[in-house]
Amino acid sequence: MSSKMASCIFCKIIKGEIPCFKLFESEKTLAFLDVNPLSRGHALVIPKFHGEKLADIPDEDLSEILPVAKKLIKATGAVEYNILQNNGTGAHQVVPHVHFHMIPKPNQQEGLGIGWPQQTTDMDKLKALSEEIKSKI
Repeated sequence: MSSKMASCIFCKIIKGEIPCFKLFESEKTLAFLDVNPLSRGHALVIPKFHGEKLADIPDEDLSEILPVAKKLIKATGAVEYNILQNNGTGAHQVVPHVHFHMIPKPNQQEGLGIGWPQQTTDMDKLKALSEEIKSKI
């Protein structure tokens, strides 16, 4: 086991070394309530496979993530909600283990607040970018 995995708070939760309020568990996935929630029902859905960023997780270990998030949405009765996943400290990731937040948005005061600083561009630049990305898939 790497030292990163040994010190990872989510890996410790998965192993039962740190308690959590489990909502769902399978061989590949764990969902539990966030201990610092933004709103009632704010939960985390994590792959049990340790990886810091989404691209580090094998596809088969991600297969249950969105279906579990969907179950949580239904179970909490959330009508409006955010599904959030950050990669890297510059993108606001605090725990270096892939995790998805399911954050109910019951009103303007609770839940996730987001700024969306849009950039302007032109269609030729978007077309060129589209072609560049498609060529690498």
